[in-house]
Amino acid sequence: MQMFKEQIAQRLAPLVDWEPERVAAALEIPPDAKLGDLAFPCFQLAPKLRKAPPAIATDLANRLEVPAVVAKVEVVGGYLNFFLHPHALAQQVLEAVLEAGDGYGNAQLGAGKTIVIDFSSPNIAKPFGVGHMPTTVLGNSISKLYKALGYNVVRVNHLGDWGTQFGAMIVAYLRWGENDPLTEDPIGKLYRLYVKFHQEEEKEPSLRDEARAWFSRLEAGDPEARKLWQLFYDVSLKNFKRTYDRLGIDFDYYTGESFYVDKIDAALERVKAAGITEVSDGALVVPLGDDLPPCLLQKSDGATLYATRDLAALFYREETFKPERIIYVVALDQSLHFKQLKLVLEKMGLPLADALVHVPFGLVKLPEGKMSTRRGQMVLLDDVLQEATSRVREIIAEKNPELPQREQVAEEVGIGAVIFHNLKNSRMRDIIFDWNEVLNFDGETGPYLQYTHVRCMSVLRKAGRQELALPQDLSGITDEVAQQVLKRLSQFPEIIVKAAESYEPSTMSRYLLDLAQDFNRFYNTCRIIGEVEAVETSRLALVKAVAQVLRRGLDLLGLKAPEQM
Repeated sequence: MQMFKEQIAQRLAPLVDWEPERVAAALEIPPDAKLGDLAFPCFQLAPKLRKAPPAIATDLANRLEVPAVVAKVEVVGGYLNFFLHPHALAQQVLEAVLEAGDGYGNAQLGAGKTIVIDFSSPNIAKPFGVGHMPTTVLGNSISKLYKALGYNVVRVNHLGDWGTQFGAMIVAYLRWGENDPLTEDPIGKLYRLYVKFHQEEEKEPSLRDEARAWFSRLEAGDPEARKLWQLFYDVSLKNFKRTYDRLGIDFDYYTGESFYVDKIDAALERVKAAGITEVSDGALVVPLGDDLPPCLLQKSDGATLYATRDLAALFYREETFKPERIIYVVALDQSLHFKQLKLVLEKMGLPLADALVHVPFGLVKLPEGKMSTRRGQMVLLDDVLQEATSRVREIIAEKNPELPQREQVAEEVGIGAVIFHNLKNSRMRDIIFDWNEVLNFDGETGPYLQYTHVRCMSVLRKAGRQELALPQDLSGITDEVAQQVLKRLSQFPEIIVKAAESYEPSTMSRYLLDLAQDFNRFYNTCRIIGEVEAVETSRLALVKAVAQVLRRGLDLLGLKAPEQM
């Protein structure tokens, strides 16, 4: 609707003594279509004009020279309501969508600005579980949304590749790994060793000290410890990249915690130089007042922590990328950590504090409770992707066995179902992992959106019309159902902005579901092929525009849009 808001705002702005941008931002979509397509609330003008809002709306209606896109204006209470002209709506929306192609909705709000986005971050030597799915698909979608707004987006995978757990992994590998080169099922073997360590640790607590000793050797650069760590790192990253390839996700940098180890001393000195640290029981901390516990930077034995490594990473990213924002897509249960980091930066007087953005999300849980890698209570993401693909393959074999590229379609639809399941609802909601729900392809799902795109492409193939020039007569798409589709298409650029600025891909998910429902209502109500030429052409143009926006929207969520299913 932004294109129409801007046209109305240009005429209305001089009458209310506002900038056009402010008027456009104030225009709303009424809750009931019978009230119009856009509404301007006059309540903010009442104090200055010393009039009641209905009187202000009436006065504006009498003085306003309406743009050609507006068919009529009505006053309802304190609102000035605008009804768009069906023909102008159709022409302007379709011209905008079809001329822009897959660039429709793109903007330059972020031109010349850089955003660093830190997401996914699985742990080395542990399996990629479904618990890592939300950060992975949320981060990917947010990256794509900001890219569409013209930002330079730097995608970073901050791998969990340092800490005392690697001492535990080394102990487990040396005790029970039998010098396995880890060429077959490496992550499965490492995972089983990790679980076994924690089982044995309960019976033999001294294993904990042995693990700490090995991690100290790793920190000191011990060749044997380093060699084993590198083995775990290499096989894990190879496995992760295979999963990312299936999901269609890539990164600019795989720089985990280990990357910042040699930068920690400089980071600590920078914090100390700001005069905000103190020593408490031999540990270096930054007090954060009565409301929050202090930020622990260094233990009494000199060991550093997650917060220390994150500060080193923040300083490095600030210096290297000069970002406007550094976005962390990390679970809600890490909120305290990011509050502490932000306060440390604020106490240092650094603008970097404003750049740090934590995008939290709920947990993925099993019906019986939270997942745990230590207890071996884990659903592997690869297993979920494989099962989803297998189920789609079975459906294809039953319903469309002659489908070209069956394997590719099964992969795109199955994986699309899993991704969309994670992006359909608000990121703050916990996800209870239920196989039947994840792999349900009916209702409000990724496959439903993909099938709607397929339906559009099928109509266009059947029509055999490669080029579509909009006819002068657009009466074929001025009825209510077609107009609703057009209005929905006009909202797409604003949806991209809204989804990006709220870090909420579900805004795009809900929009695409609404668009698909609007289109399917049009498809089932209006005959498309076989009408007189002007009607057929205008309706085919609408079908093409819907296909284009569905395809683009699915891509912004990280889903593919097959042309046949």
